[in-house]
Amino acid sequence: MNAQLAHSFDRIGQLELFRSLPDGAIESVRAAMHIEHAPKDAVICGQGQRVDRACALAAGSLRIVQTGSDGGQTIVRFIRPGEMFGTLPLFTDHRCPADAIAAEASTVLTWSERSLLELMTRHPPIAHNVIQVLGTRMAQLQERLRELTTQRVEQRIAHAVLRLARQYGNEVRGRITIDVPLRRKDLADFAGTTLHTASRVVSVWEKTGLLVSSGRRLVIHDLAAINKLAESCTD
Repeated sequence: MNAQLAHSFDRIGQLELFRSLPDGAIESVRAAMHIEHAPKDAVICGQGQRVDRACALAAGSLRIVQTGSDGGQTIVRFIRPGEMFGTLPLFTDHRCPADAIAAEASTVLTWSERSLLELMTRHPPIAHNVIQVLGTRMAQLQERLRELTTQRVEQRIAHAVLRLARQYGNEVRGRITIDVPLRRKDLADFAGTTLHTASRVVSVWEKTGLLVSSGRRLVIHDLAAINKLAESCTD
């Protein structure tokens, strides 16, 4: 079953670490791959745990949640199919910096540390991709830190919604559906605020027609207005 799924998965070459590889190298990557199925709310990688494998999401969605010393939680990012996660610690301290939690039933692809290092030795472009991913992640973290320390709550929530729209948005007739299971607590944690505050802001935006919260999905009706909120709020 694993072999069948492995050969049917056609996005290996689109994963961050394996871009620009020739077909023969892609086959080597696929041969070293394992497949796991995670039910909703399963913790795939726990904060502080030792990391001994590289992971990529094949189907579903994940929340990357970091817990502070005071018990407060922040959603660092969401993971969509095709993205790597829990991999960079292999090149740092081997400790998972946050929980990777299945937001819905998900399928995960993994490579052991030994397999990944062997692939990097045989196919140097993978090492180049690692450097690029490290740089991208660092820039993203710096931007998030800037938002948390310099922006007002409404502005941070607007930026969080825009980030989700870029990552998960599907546009139909001018409306953008954020296609990932999203509780208001998730939005609050993603924006670095409280559930009460996030609920209050979203309720105001719903009343003014900017977006609609339907079940566990957000539908953006006025992207331009949310962009304006993200850029125009000042301290």
